[in-house]
Amino acid sequence: MNLLFPKEKITFNLPDATIEYYQGFFSDEKANLLFEQLITKIPWQQDNITLFGQTHLQPRLTALFGNEGKSYSYSSIIMQPHKWNPLLLFIKNEIETVCQENFTTVLLNLYRDGKDSNGWHADNEKELGKNPTIASVSFGEERIFHLQHNSIKEAKLKIKLEHGSLLIMKGTTQHFWKHQLPKTSKQIGPRINLTFRIIK
Repeated sequence: MNLLFPKEKITFNLPDATIEYYQGFFSDEKANLLFEQLITKIPWQQDNITLFGQTHLQPRLTALFGNEGKSYSYSSIIMQPHKWNPLLLFIKNEIETVCQENFTTVLLNLYRDGKDSNGWHADNEKELGKNPTIASVSFGEERIFHLQHNSIKEAKLKIKLEHGSLLIMKGTTQHFWKHQLPKTSKQIGPRINLTFRIIK
């Protein structure tokens, strides 16, 4: 039985970027099941992060899974991966049928409510190599994802990341664009985001 909807791709016409969006990549039924399993089976942690000399707790929970020895570092945090589990391997295999990539690592984020966020950044760490492909799947509450070109002020985009959706950023996107998931004052429930990547 095919648990996926037909993969209808939206490609955004943006300078210096290749960004694709698949609404309903996972059916609502399957996305609901995956969300509940991720909430309960992932060993979520909350790390300290240092920005501009100030140390505080990250405004979200995280976890890293991947191939042995493929650690990942960002914002002075070095994460060691847990071993792949069947749940994450299922999601990874479904995404790879579209991406034509063999991802080594997934960084998971749990945004508990509208106060949890992720500030402006690019996924351009050196261990990701040149022109990395980042595949991001979302479960739970919808959140608005912001993108902004580094030098073209009018080049910006907002995408509503829906339950069960897949967003792919590739090509030169991480060199020329930054992105964020801002806070919202709305009373909303949790969202889980999985970003699959290849660590060289």
